[in-house]
Amino acid sequence: MELAHSLLLNEEAYNQLGEFQKTEFIFEWLQFLEKLLPVTSKADIRENQKKLVEQLTSLLNNSPGPPTRRLLAKNLAVLYSTGDTFSVYQTIDKCNELIRSKDDSPSYLPTKLAAVVCLGYLYKKLGRILGNSFTDTVGNVLKAMKNAESQGRYEIMLSLQNILNGLGAAAIPCHRDIYKAARSCLTDRSMAVRCAAAKCLLELQNEAVFMWSTDLDSVVTLCFKSFEGSNYDVRLAVSKLLGTILARALMSKQITASTKHNFRRISLEDVLELLGTGFLRGSCGFLRASGDMLKGTSSVSRHVRVGVTQAYVVFVSTLGAQWLERNFSVFLSHILDLVSQSHPKAVQSPMDAVGCRRCVSFILRATVGGLLGEKAQIAAAKEICQAIWKLKKVVDAAMSDSNLEIKSNTADATASQHVLVCALQELGSLIHGLGTTAAPLLQDSSTGVLEAVISVILHLSISVRLTAAWCLRCIAVALPSYVSLLLDRCVERLSALKSCPEAVTGYSFAVAALLGAVKHCPLGIPHGKGKVIMTVAEDLLCSASQNSRISLQRMQAGWLLIAALMTLGPAAVQHHLPRVLLLWKCIFPSSPKDLETEKTRGDAFTWQVTLEGRAGALSAVKSFVSHCAGLLTDEVVQRLLPPLPSAVDLLAQLSSIHKPYGNSLKTPSTVYRQKLYELLAVLPPKAYEGNISAVLKELVTDLTVSDSQMDASAVLLPSLCHENDLLLLGPLLQETDHRFIEEQLLLGNSIAGGSLEYDPYSIYEKFAKGDSVPKPLPPALSVINAATRLFGVVFSHITESHRLQVLEQLLNTIKQTKGSRQQIVQLHVVAAISTSLKHLANCKGSLGSEEVRRSTLMLVMGALESNNPLLRCAAAECLARLAQVVSDSAFTAGLAQVSFDRLKSARDVVSRTGHSLALGCLYRYLGGIGSTQHLNACVGILYTLSQDSTSPDVQAWALHSLSLVVDLAGPLYHVHVEPTLSLVLMLLLSVPPAYAEVHQSLGRCLNTLITSLGPELQGSSTAVSALRTSCLLGCAVMQDNPDCLVQAQAISCLQQLHMFAPRHVNLSNLVSCLCMNLCSSYLLLRRAVVACLRQLVQREAAEVSEYAVALVKESKEDFTPDVNIREIGLEGALLGLLDKELDPRLSQDIRETLTHMLTSMAVEKLSFWLKLCKDVLAASADFNTVASIDTTQEEETAKGDDVSVLTSDSDDRFHPFRNPRWSTRVFAAECVCKIISQCENAGSAHFDITLAQERKQRDSRDDFLVLHLADLVRMAFMAATDHSDQLRLSGLQMLQIIVRKFAAVPEPEFPGHVILEQYQANVGAALRPAFAPETPPDVTAKACQVCSAWIASGVVSDLNDLRRVHQLLVSSLLKVQAGKEAQNQQYNESTSTMEVLAVLKAWAEVYIVAVEKQKNQSDMHKHCLKIANSSEDSYRDVTFSASGLLDLVQADLGTLSKFWLAALQDFALLTLPPEYASQLPAEGGTFYTAETIENSRPHYYNSWALILYATALWLTSTGFIVVDPDEGVTNLSRPVTPTTMCQDSSTRPLVKSPEDVNTDRFHLILGISVEFLCSPRSDAAMENIIACLHALQALFDVPWPRSKIGGDQELGVELLNVLHRLILTRESPDIQLAALEVVRLILFAAQEHVKEKRRSAEVDDGAAEKETLPEFGEGKDTGGLVPGKSLVFATLELCVCILVRQLPQLNPKLTCSPAVPPGKHLLLSEDGSRLVAAALVILSDVPAICSPEGSVSVLPTILYLIIGVLKETAVKLRDGQLPLTVAASLQALKGLLSSPMARAEKSQNAWTDLLRSALITVLDCWDQVDGILQELDEVSLLTAIAVFVMSTSPEVTTVECLQKRCIEKFKATLDSKDPLVQCKCYQLLLSIFQHPNKTVSYPYIHSLAPSIVGKLQETEKAKPENAAELQVIQEGIKVVTALTAAADEQHRAHLVTCFLPILISFLLDENALVSATISAKNLHEFALQTLMQIGPQYSSVFKKLMASSPTMKARLESAVKGNQESIKVKTTKHAKNPGKSSSIQLKTNFL
Repeated sequence: MELAHSLLLNEEAYNQLGEFQKTEFIFEWLQFLEKLLPVTSKADIRENQKKLVEQLTSLLNNSPGPPTRRLLAKNLAVLYSTGDTFSVYQTIDKCNELIRSKDDSPSYLPTKLAAVVCLGYLYKKLGRILGNSFTDTVGNVLKAMKNAESQGRYEIMLSLQNILNGLGAAAIPCHRDIYKAARSCLTDRSMAVRCAAAKCLLELQNEAVFMWSTDLDSVVTLCFKSFEGSNYDVRLAVSKLLGTILARALMSKQITASTKHNFRRISLEDVLELLGTGFLRGSCGFLRASGDMLKGTSSVSRHVRVGVTQAYVVFVSTLGAQWLERNFSVFLSHILDLVSQSHPKAVQSPMDAVGCRRCVSFILRATVGGLLGEKAQIAAAKEICQAIWKLKKVVDAAMSDSNLEIKSNTADATASQHVLVCALQELGSLIHGLGTTAAPLLQDSSTGVLEAVISVILHLSISVRLTAAWCLRCIAVALPSYVSLLLDRCVERLSALKSCPEAVTGYSFAVAALLGAVKHCPLGIPHGKGKVIMTVAEDLLCSASQNSRISLQRMQAGWLLIAALMTLGPAAVQHHLPRVLLLWKCIFPSSPKDLETEKTRGDAFTWQVTLEGRAGALSAVKSFVSHCAGLLTDEVVQRLLPPLPSAVDLLAQLSSIHKPYGNSLKTPSTVYRQKLYELLAVLPPKAYEGNISAVLKELVTDLTVSDSQMDASAVLLPSLCHENDLLLLGPLLQETDHRFIEEQLLLGNSIAGGSLEYDPYSIYEKFAKGDSVPKPLPPALSVINAATRLFGVVFSHITESHRLQVLEQLLNTIKQTKGSRQQIVQLHVVAAISTSLKHLANCKGSLGSEEVRRSTLMLVMGALESNNPLLRCAAAECLARLAQVVSDSAFTAGLAQVSFDRLKSARDVVSRTGHSLALGCLYRYLGGIGSTQHLNACVGILYTLSQDSTSPDVQAWALHSLSLVVDLAGPLYHVHVEPTLSLVLMLLLSVPPAYAEVHQSLGRCLNTLITSLGPELQGSSTAVSALRTSCLLGCAVMQDNPDCLVQAQAISCLQQLHMFAPRHVNLSNLVSCLCMNLCSSYLLLRRAVVACLRQLVQREAAEVSEYAVALVKESKEDFTPDVNIREIGLEGALLGLLDKELDPRLSQDIRETLTHMLTSMAVEKLSFWLKLCKDVLAASADFNTVASIDTTQEEETAKGDDVSVLTSDSDDRFHPFRNPRWSTRVFAAECVCKIISQCENAGSAHFDITLAQERKQRDSRDDFLVLHLADLVRMAFMAATDHSDQLRLSGLQMLQIIVRKFAAVPEPEFPGHVILEQYQANVGAALRPAFAPETPPDVTAKACQVCSAWIASGVVSDLNDLRRVHQLLVSSLLKVQAGKEAQNQQYNESTSTMEVLAVLKAWAEVYIVAVEKQKNQSDMHKHCLKIANSSEDSYRDVTFSASGLLDLVQADLGTLSKFWLAALQDFALLTLPPEYASQLPAEGGTFYTAETIENSRPHYYNSWALILYATALWLTSTGFIVVDPDEGVTNLSRPVTPTTMCQDSSTRPLVKSPEDVNTDRFHLILGISVEFLCSPRSDAAMENIIACLHALQALFDVPWPRSKIGGDQELGVELLNVLHRLILTRESPDIQLAALEVVRLILFAAQEHVKEKRRSAEVDDGAAEKETLPEFGEGKDTGGLVPGKSLVFATLELCVCILVRQLPQLNPKLTCSPAVPPGKHLLLSEDGSRLVAAALVILSDVPAICSPEGSVSVLPTILYLIIGVLKETAVKLRDGQLPLTVAASLQALKGLLSSPMARAEKSQNAWTDLLRSALITVLDCWDQVDGILQELDEVSLLTAIAVFVMSTSPEVTTVECLQKRCIEKFKATLDSKDPLVQCKCYQLLLSIFQHPNKTVSYPYIHSLAPSIVGKLQETEKAKPENAAELQVIQEGIKVVTALTAAADEQHRAHLVTCFLPILISFLLDENALVSATISAKNLHEFALQTLMQIGPQYSSVFKKLMASSPTMKARLESAVKGNQESIKVKTTKHAKNPGKSSSIQLKTNFL
């Protein structure tokens, strides 16, 4: 194929190819040429033009296929438009010649067609350049049309469209001729020709004025005719033509009035009149219609009506939204008039009425719902309301008129019914769509929406009453605050008007509908409403028999209410269940005898009432089983069963009851059957085992002897076919935008489709699509539907013999019936069998013996050759399911063989399509039939069938089947891939475009082929590359196909290719194709586009976005999608599409696509994204409110700019989004939140204004979030103050995120302030409305969170400013204080729980922050006191703000603490396991009611943790102060706990002692914490766990709780085990650190307890019997620790767990394993180090809680761990600092060594031995193997030795051998080259030399003093170079000074004599001092100071020395003099800089 890529055709290569390869080659070349020509230079083109034209025109004679001829024509046109045009006339003549040719053979046809296509494209591209030649051409083409066949007519029409397009107004001379030709084509028998003609006429009307002026009537009539017998595509095309022409006629009246032609002026009324005629009378002319009317036979064809309906929509869409707003009232009254009684013909039969109502609803939905923004929709709703009021008046007048002709009046009253139904439906849908934004509409009393709807509930017509009820349901779903209100009102009217039949049914419908709405309202209704409704229902049922006039209505209403009540779910139904079961038992006769007596007694009316009542009861029980599965215990099921047998008996007797009473019982008995079947289908078959055969008998009768002549295939079968197979059956079964009205064409002429009045019980059911009215089918159909479903269940539960019997019976019935009747029975049977097979497959059952299989097979095979394609489809699926259930390969092969044989012999389309599909379906459920020869045979037959060009249907079915085989045969198919691909390509290139269904099947084949090749497509071998090229070629052909569904296939094929071989798909072409089709009128194409985009942007979002914008900028052609990509990019276009799109699946895909784009690009294109979101949100804002609140201090320019964005409402250019819907605005708000989190991951500059401004100056393209803060706040404000509740929630969420993320960003211009401070007013204003009394609780709850976040963030430091927001929280707290009585009665009780808890949680957060701040400040205060008082002023402000915040809370703390404890008490009760349910308080807790427990739980889970922490802090602050009995004064806060709330008053002690109160509180907090930490759910929030641990920390911070836990060892162990488990399961270091802190406190408590016991024992026993003191602490006398009981053991376990996790080398088991290389040191992370340090602190405290023996048993472990950490982490750091872990281990070591146990007499010896061993271990660290020494830090190890020497008793370290080794280490270190090490060594020696015990210090002094002095003497020669060396000398001097002080008198003089010369040698004379280095100067000063200290101390020696050495004396004197002179200057410096050496000592002073 590469050879095809050249400017001229490579003829050599071409001639070597086979026939089919040639066509492929040509197509590839033409495709390449199409891309090449526009980018080739003109010179090159002119040079080759002659040859090229020759090559291209010669191709015309090669009979090119449809795609090839189109490409050929395009290339010729482009060639002439870029090159020279002189030979163009020859080409045109040649084409004309070819068209004139008399050759009519089929082989010549493609050449003719190609010539026609060429002409079209040449004129389209070159237009008027071609001068007058067009008249001949057009004449010639039109002449050719007269005897052309359908393909010819099709191409000619499209060519004429192109010619008209190119010539524009120049073509006027030919307009009439073209018009005539197109007219005849518009009613052509070929649908494709009709479509083409419609396109041609659409092009023609642009210039041909007569079409929409003089000839308008005939054009309209013509369109009506064209709708007759049309298909979906024709209706789309023609309705577009009709709508456009009428809109044109209407719009042009202003223009044409001025011209001289005398057109008749057309008004809107005329246009609507024309359309109305078509809707009401169809296409037959006006005269004929009147004749038929006299006979009363005419009925409008449904096709025409549906077509006209679509034309209405096109007409309005063309005129646009603003036109509709202006003319809405005229339009509405016309549309509603279509179904009014003024046209009785349209609504004469119920079927017609339902159809017309559907059409009217569709027109209103598509225009009002689709075009208008929210404000306009509210206005429209008002208009509709007016219409309802008008109709209401007419009805009232007719009813009240005391006229004798009552009959005519009721007729009058029912006359308006259809209009009312349509108006109410649209009103309901409108309000449903508006959601809470409709609140102003309902509050507007002048409109009176609710009054209007409720007033119609009493209408005479049942359908009006039902629709009014449904409308109320919509209002309730949209505005949940109205549910309770409406329920109360309707229940009240129902009780008041019990004796009016209309009121009873109307209001019961309304109540049922409202109950159905409750599950869509998350806030629910008060629990008590259920009781009221149950009472009313019982009352109606009990009083039904009192008054025969309304007994029927009361019976119906009572059961309807009960059935609707069940939808509230188990919690609400539980209480009423016994009463319902009783009513259920009573409505059926209790024994067969009673049933007999019943039969003899009744008359027609009583039977009607009985049947209605029983049907109602069955519905109610079915509703119970479906909605309250949780209550279906065995016991309840047992109580449901008894009435079933008599219900089934009655079923069998219905026919005998019918006979005497005729038809009046027909409907009630059908409904009864349906309801019984539906109930049995949801019950387990075991429940009615005894009656199964009776039921089955009835079912078989219903399926076979049905009176129904209706063809129910469209109802029954689609659900039984596979969704992919339905694609074969044309667009009617596919999802389209017009599905709502197109459905009625599917259902055949006898059924109109569903409508509410067929089954009132559907009013409370959950409906499929958000706002579409439920559409139950007529009972005759529903009963069949129910019967087939139940048959499926029952058939799989009967014995084999019984099955056989049933199947035989069905077979016989089919044989006995004939004609259409037979087909209907067959249809029912296939549906039933299919359902039962599906059921058997699901429960893995078997079908049974050979006979059963054979009978089943015969039933199915018959249907496989039915005339009804839907039935064939279902039968093929049924056959495959049969194979699946039998699952025997021989049986399956047999089935396939039957189809093979049939296909070989059969010639009729029906059997060929049915059997070919069966072959494909067989593969579906068997995952490939194993054998290859079977596959080969199958593929062979399907190949042959798919090339049968005589029947497109056979081709389409065979190809579809082939696609199934490819998809399901798996790897077996690989051998066939290449030939199949060639076949598909060949067909794509040759099948005429009119056969869209074949192309669609080809598309599916190509798609499955690409999938089966999969990643192989990436390969580079020639074979793979050829396959890939073929796939791409196929996609290109399909992209050019005129059929939208084929284009959708092409896109999904390219999407697959892009997934497997992304490099080979041309992304820019694909993206441009996607953008073109983004707004297609075909739903499936839009879905394919968005699905493809969604995949592309996951990988390459930026590229996709750039290509889309580039495409729009380049495209010179008229590329105008309805979205403005140029301005707002692809992202904006998608947002716009999301706003208009009504299909939920597509909307979801768009959202996901946008989210992917946002995640990958939002940070780079920040301004762009924020502007998009802002535009969407600003469109919603009330402009003045935004302006008024705008208190930000921006520069004027920016401000001006923003205002223009906000106020340009009238100006379209600024506003890419006109009135977006609330759901789109919510999505935009969510996007902003996502953008913030994306920026958070992207870097800190987004939240740091100084950094952001710097980087922005450096590179202006950089953009940072913090620079857009003003916009963010404004968006959050706009959203939070909207009418829509969802948007308010999103806005508050956004505000909370902004506060959290930006709270700490400082304001660079005002130091000490933060950037958010300037937005206080906005935040306050955004929050205030959420606390208004009418706000829903979920919004208030969210606002509470924002309040607490704002107060806690510390943004505002001034209390007066904080008070605004604080006041809002205070007001909520008052609401909580008011208690349950004051609660809102609109919503479920659990919502007030939610609100209360949100308030308490918010206060808790504020209190926690206040306490923490205060704590930090007191720490700072301590710190500040050390610092000099210069910074006091700034400090004072800070304290003020923190204590101020605490003061704010303090005022309400008393109340709050009460509530917090109450909430925790509730939470504790709610977390009890289910077995304690009986012990829960009957009336509920403080904040929840017993009935709403389940709904309240999540709210408690949401908020308990912070409340717990706050409570713990509060209790800590009061100190749990226990009363001292001596003082009699109580310091306790009042015991207002709710711990007593749940106890019965009689058992309650009168007053609890404070000790008890405290204990209760303590256990409450501890219990909740332990319960939670034991098993935090895997999704438990981190903050909950941390809050819980903090609460425990706070609890143990004070003595009293510590004494409780210290005294209760079991409790302590329990807690430690829980914490251990937490540490094991949670990786987060924050959690682990918090847990360790709790462990430390528990240990501390135990220590206190042990100390206390020891102290009291000593006090009691006195000192006399010291020896016999009992040993306190663990391990008693034996030293044994019991795991599980021992606190010490638990602590050690936990610490080991932490240490081994961070340092696996500590685990002895691991160290031996090869996994850990020895001696490699790991540097821990900062968190890891902190964890290890915390664990070590705990370890060193352990011995304190042991008895001496106990301490001996734990000591080895502790020492091993501490020294292990030291060994593993003692690594040198650069700056000589110690790692945190080393510092901690040394500290722990010191704590351990100085433990009193080391000296206690019982344990001293053991300790001494162990400590010596430990010291040896430390010493051994040094002597490690092969030079690993240098890694270890000598300083750490030396320090450890020093700690041993200093902290243990002398006998540990004074053992000779140990002492020697220690001294050696010091010696070695003194010689170190590293000054830092030397320095540290001196410091340690200093402390050892000063050890009070001489036995310890002397050996060291003896060994080391000489070398120290020697070192100092050496320094005389080598002066210090730098600060470090200087410090070493200084430390040395200090050591010698200390030695001197410690020496004995006799040696001291000798020492001083050595020491003084050294010091004096460090002094410098005046000259040297000037030039000396800093180090030398400092040494000089230090030596001088030391001399001045020592001299006076040892004056005698000093004087002697001075006398003996005059040079020294002179040196010293000059230095002293110099010092005195400079002393004045230096005093100040010295004060500030007290010696540098102290700082390091502070850090590492472990001694």
